[in-house]
Order: sequence, then structure tokens, then C-alpha cells
Amino acid sequence: MDFYGLIGFSLAVGVYTLFALLIIAARNYSLVARAVLICTLVTLSSNLIAALQIKLGFSLQWAMLTDGFKIACWSLLIILFNTEHRNLKALVGNYYVRQYIGIWSVLMVGSWLASYWLGYAYEYIFLLFIILNLWMLVLLEQLYRNADLQVRWAIWPLVVALASVAIFDFVIYAQATMVDGIDFNFWFSRGYLAFLVTPLLLISIRRIKNGEVRIFVSRNVVFYSSMLMIAGAYLLLMSFAGYIINFIGGEWGDLVSLGFLVLSGIVLVALLITESLRRRVKVFIAKNFFANKYEYRDEWLNLIEKIETTSGASHYQMATQIMQSKVEASCGAIIKKFSNQHYQLQYSHGIEINDELEEHLLEVGLFCHQQGWIVDVNEYEKSPLLYPDLTLNIALLRAKKIQIIVPIFIGKAFYGLFLLANEQELKRLNWEDRDLLFAISKQLGNFVSLYEATDKLSESKQFDAFNRMSAFLVHDLKNVQAQLALITANAEKHRNNPEFIDDVFETVESATQRLEKVLSQLRKKQVEQSSNSQTDIALTIKKVIEQSNLSLPAVQFEQQGDCSTFIDNESFHSVIHHLIQNAQEATESSGWVKVSIVEKQRVIRIIIEDNGCGMSEEFIKNRLFRPFDTTKGNAGMGIGVFEAKQFFENMAGIIKVTSTPKKGTMFTIDIPKRTIGAINGQNLL
Repeated sequence: MDFYGLIGFSLAVGVYTLFALLIIAARNYSLVARAVLICTLVTLSSNLIAALQIKLGFSLQWAMLTDGFKIACWSLLIILFNTEHRNLKALVGNYYVRQYIGIWSVLMVGSWLASYWLGYAYEYIFLLFIILNLWMLVLLEQLYRNADLQVRWAIWPLVVALASVAIFDFVIYAQATMVDGIDFNFWFSRGYLAFLVTPLLLISIRRIKNGEVRIFVSRNVVFYSSMLMIAGAYLLLMSFAGYIINFIGGEWGDLVSLGFLVLSGIVLVALLITESLRRRVKVFIAKNFFANKYEYRDEWLNLIEKIETTSGASHYQMATQIMQSKVEASCGAIIKKFSNQHYQLQYSHGIEINDELEEHLLEVGLFCHQQGWIVDVNEYEKSPLLYPDLTLNIALLRAKKIQIIVPIFIGKAFYGLFLLANEQELKRLNWEDRDLLFAISKQLGNFVSLYEATDKLSESKQFDAFNRMSAFLVHDLKNVQAQLALITANAEKHRNNPEFIDDVFETVESATQRLEKVLSQLRKKQVEQSSNSQTDIALTIKKVIEQSNLSLPAVQFEQQGDCSTFIDNESFHSVIHHLIQNAQEATESSGWVKVSIVEKQRVIRIIIEDNGCGMSEEFIKNRLFRPFDTTKGNAGMGIGVFEAKQFFENMAGIIKVTSTPKKGTMFTIDIPKRTIGAINGQNLL
């Protein structure tokens, strides 16, 4: 066996000499290339010492000593791949490099001193190499798992080569620890293994462009390192079991022991590659023992900064842009739930929300509300069983390029959904990405809710201002009443005086003008208690149109289906009359105004359209539904359209507006179909 061992180590010396010459001939002076050269030379020296030990017969500790330096060099190369440093000074100052060198030095010196003090016993040296090889496997796992696909392609031969040597040495030293001695059948095989893995090292070095690899580890200790620690303990246990079998088995002990070791390795690999087991163990360990992928303090500060610095026409736009940035999505939208039958689009960039998509999102939103889950469309397409009780229309979502659906909760209340879309496929979300998106979604939901509350408070203050204005108008009315009362009081005495008659006419004319102005500005609404009832809203609309057709342009009407629902008919009559009147006022006498009413599956849709002056998109977004904002000057109070919007939304309906300047406007109103049995806004149909 000595002869075969000498041949193996000699072959390794020859091939690593050639490998070193090739690296030198390449004239690559990068830090990584120089580090690979050093590792190659140290490996060459290690195999040379091992060959000389067989030939000259000196202590095996010298070969082990060079093995310790070889493991340290390759481990430091792996750490170098995990850093951004490209010069020796920066590398030496790296915390992890200094940490490895420090611990390695303590272990090496401590093991050899222990061996010397205990009469050159090898037990502590064997244990040292078990630790160093297992540590190297951990570093290799971190390197490979944190690399992107392109880098993995470049380094996988290197990882396989070093891992093969490390695992082989781990088994040798684990067995040596059990039996208190090296099995030289394995030891002499190390030269052949070193020879066989050299082509893999050469392939990786040629694939690494410019001798550089850029890999950034997201955390210091990851799940796969823990799995390797478990694997190490498992192999150590199996080695002990193999030793027992070998001890009991006599002449067949070696064969049975080797077979048992191979079988245990197969079982270990089968367990490690089982996806469900890996997923459960990964989540459990990562949540309970290791640092998170995201530093939530930094993420929180980053979110605050984005809220402060992100520019947008509305808070809905700002929230959507922030959510898009978290997954690098190019398109996004936020929709708010108004009822079980409706979503209200608050903001959209690059995503068109039509009736078909809204109908589908109602079902998706119900799932997100009940489960509190984020829906990854790409994941669902590959593994639909991960989303029980959810059926996605993949074709529809793909057509809209929607890939991620994030629910929005304010406290425990479901607010709506973020829709995130992109031309290219977004990265698949893991549990940490989902936790981060969910946390950000809740914060953005609170942010949007705060702005909505501020808007409502602002409207309340405007109504207070309206009440104060009414007090001034009442004061003016009292002044007019006082003037008229003065005329009545003096009429008996001065009715035959021509000058008095002239003053009376002037006073009456002035009072009339003031009253007209007060009435046109105030347009007082009588607040009365009204009740809901089952109403044919088509009949109500016909009555409104009859009144409106006293002026031009005439209003046309069209009806499709049964249009009966549970509604406050008087309030409905008032708001519809106002919307139709607005359409007539915005249209020339020669133009047209059309009103159509259509029965749909869940709602009754009312469409009021005209070919009048139209409105700009900016006006619709910022002014149309804002109270006390009017384009009619003193002729309007600016609360008619606002009142209509409040009325329909209070009954779980929705009002939408599309308009083009100088071409016309279309109001679309959806009212839920309800019967007398509807209670608290719930549809019992």
C-alpha cells in the first residue's frame, strides 16, 4: 500500500505543479488569482510532504501540519469570494478574515501543544481536522447558496472539488477519532482524490472572469450552515456505528462498515434534498435561531424616508410607488374595498382595471382577507396546492402582467389590495419577503387611512365654515326683512306721497336683488327624516327627465332589465336631478344628453352622458368631488356632485367619471341590487 500511496501523492504533486504554472502564465494579478496561486502552492507542498513521509518515514504530524495550512488557505479563499475587497490590505482588515485566522491559530497551537504534553497523542489533532473540515463545508455552503445563477455556474466545480476533499478528510479523521488511529487505506487514497479534483478547480478558475467573483452574503449564519452542522453530527454518529460493526464483524467488518457508511450517506442525502423537510426546517431555524434577512430597523427608517421624499399627486400614488420599489415592479395599483360587490380604484400606473378583473379580484380579496396571505402569481402557477381554496385566472392576470397581490389591513379590518405588475418575471417570494411586504403594507395602510381621515376632517371644517356663512346670510335676510317691515309701518302715513312711493320701489328692487343673491348662494336644503323602500329607480329617473325636459337640450332615456332596489327614493330623486341638470347646463341646446339604466349580475348601472364642454382629468381628480369647489361662481355652492358621491357610497354603491374636454362627459353609477330583506347593507339576494 505504501507504493500505491506514494504514486497517488506524486501524481498530485505533478498536477498541482502544472496548475500553478498555468496560473503564473496567465499573468492575472488580481487578488483572487494570487490567492488561488497561493492555495495551489500550499496544496502542492502538502502532497509533497505526504509523499516524502511515505518515502522517508518521518512523523505523520508534519503531513498533518501542512494539511492544516492547506485547509486554512482554501477557507480564506472562500471568505474572499464573500467580500468586496480587491486588495490585500483591505482583505487583512476584514473582520471575518481576522476571525478565521484567530480561531484557526488557537485551534492549531492548542491541538499540537495538547498532543506534545500527552506524549504525542493524536486524538486532539484528529478532532482539530474534524472541526476544520466541517468549518470549510459550512463556508462552501454559504458561498454557493448566496451566489446568483451566473456566479453559481462559475464556481460549482470549485465547490464540488473542495467539498469532496473536505468530506473525505472528515470521514477519515472521524473514524480515526473512534479507533484512535488513521486507516492508511483511506490515507493513501487522498493523493488520488487530490489528483482527480484538479480539473474541476481549473474549470472554475477559467470561468471566473478577470479572476473576480462578486458574491454578497445576506446574513452571517444561514440555514444551510445549520444543515451542514446536523449532517456533520450525523456522519460522526454513523462513523461510530461503523466502528462498532467493524469491531464485532471480524473479517467481514471492513466490508460491512464501508457498506453501512455508504448507506448512511444515501439516507442523509435523501433527507437533505427532501423539499418539504428542508422548507419546514429552514423556516423554523431561521425564525427561532438566526438573524433575519432584513434588518427591520433599517427597513423602517427607509420606509419613513421614502414616505417623506416620494413625490406623488396623492397619498395613494405615494403608497403604491413605495410598494412597487420593494419588489422592483414597474407597474402597480391600489384598490379599496367599498363593499362585497365593489372595489374602488384609488390609483393605478400601468394596470387597467376592468369589470372582469374587478370581479375576479373580489374572490382573490376574499381569500386574502380570510387567510391574511400574499398571493405570488408565479408561485401559484407552479404550485397551486400551496394556496388551498384559491382559484386564480392565470390568463387574465398574465394579460394584465399582475404578479403579486398584497392585502392591506388597517388593524384587523381589510382595506383593499396592492397589485404589483412587471414586464419581466419578478423574483419568487420567500417567507421573509412576505413578512416584509406584509409589514410595509400595514404601515402604508395606516398612512393612507391617516390621510383619508385628514381629508374627512378637512371636509368637516368646510361644513363648519358653511354653517358660519349661513349665519351671515341669515343676518342679510334679517336686514331685508327690516327694510320691508319699515315700508309696511310707514305705508299708512305716506302712501299718498309720490316721493315715498319712489323710495318704496327702490327699496323693493334692492331687497329683491339681495334676496335673489342670497337664495342663489345658499340654495338651502331642507333636512328631513327619510326612509328606504323598495323602489323602481327607472320610474324615478323618468319623472326626473320629465321635469328636466322643460329646458334644452332634451334628455333621452333607455332601460334594460328590471331596475328595482331598496333605496331612499327622495334622496335618489334629488341627486339624479342634480347630475342631469349639470349635464344639461354643460351642453349646448343643440347637443344631447342620454340616460341609460342596465341590470347586471350584482348591480344596477346608471349611465349619464352628454356631448358638452367636458372636464379635464386634473379637474376630475382634484376638484369635481371636493365640496364648496364650483365653476359656477356665485351661482353654485359646489356641493351637488359631492352630495351625490356621498349618497351612493353610503349605500355601498360607486360613481365613476370619464370626460374629455370639448367632447363630453359620462357618469357611471353602480347601485347594489337589494331587497327589503337587506339588513345593515348586506345583500340577501
